[in-house]
Parts: sequence; structure tokens; C-alpha cells
Amino acid sequence: MEVRKRIALVGHDNRKQELVDWVEHNWETLIEQKLVCTGTTGRLIEEALLKKNKEYDSNRTPSIVKLKSGPLGGDQQLGAMISENKIDIVIFFWDPMQPQPHDVDVKALLRIAVLYNVVIANNRSTADFVITSLLFHQRYQPRVADFSEYTNRKL
Repeated sequence: MEVRKRIALVGHDNRKQELVDWVEHNWETLIEQKLVCTGTTGRLIEEALLKKNKEYDSNRTPSIVKLKSGPLGGDQQLGAMISENKIDIVIFFWDPMQPQPHDVDVKALLRIAVLYNVVIANNRSTADFVITSLLFHQRYQPRVADFSEYTNRKL
């Protein structure tokens, strides 16, 4: 894991504002990272970071990759990036009280993040612990299981 982290930011509709608030609170740290966001979340995060930049007369430009909306394939795009080792941390504020039309995509995304041993925060408390961890500012190499037995199996 690089010192400059590649962080995925995802928020379900009822949790987007909480995620934006968290980003605004941590903007000085996050603006130095490489951010990947799904759909509308990406636009909201970019607006929040640019606003904070202007507020504090900073000339730092956020690095944000905006994927498709989750239900339109953004969750799957993000899953592919995780499997290609292009994401270090997933901050996914999901709504456990609201049924999601793309629930299978969400479960697949969470499954792939666990499979590849990527750091995941699903609420603000966990996100706060992740971003303030001593490991956040260091190189870190997570252990990923050896899948060779699975990939080399004979049917």
C-alpha cells in the first residue's frame, strides 16, 4: 500500500451527506490522496473538496476518479479495481435500513474487498479510526491469500 493512498469513497443515498460531512472534516488529509468515487458521490466529494480548498485559500487539486453510479455498474467497476490492486481503502457508508435495488452488486463489492484483504470502513467511526491510524501514513503491504490452488485446479 503506497504512502499516498488510493481510497474508494461510496455512499448510499441516505448516507451521502454523512460521507460528504466526513470528507469535509478530513479534507486536508484526503486532498493528498487518490480518490475513486461512484456516481453522484464523486460529484459531491469533488464539490466539497474544491469548496474547502477555496475556503482555506489552498491551491491543492483533488485527484478524483469518478466511476459510474453504483446501480449502473460503478460497484462492479470498483470491484475490478480492487481485484487489480488499484484500491487500498474502501470507505463505504451504506444504508442498512434501506433496501437497495442493486444489493447483489453491493454484496459482491464487499465480498471482493474482503477476499483481497482491503481495508473497509462502513461507518464514520471506523472511517475515523482508519484515517487516524499510524499505518495510514506509512507504506503497508496487506497479506492476500494465495489463490493458486483455486486458479490451477482441474475440473
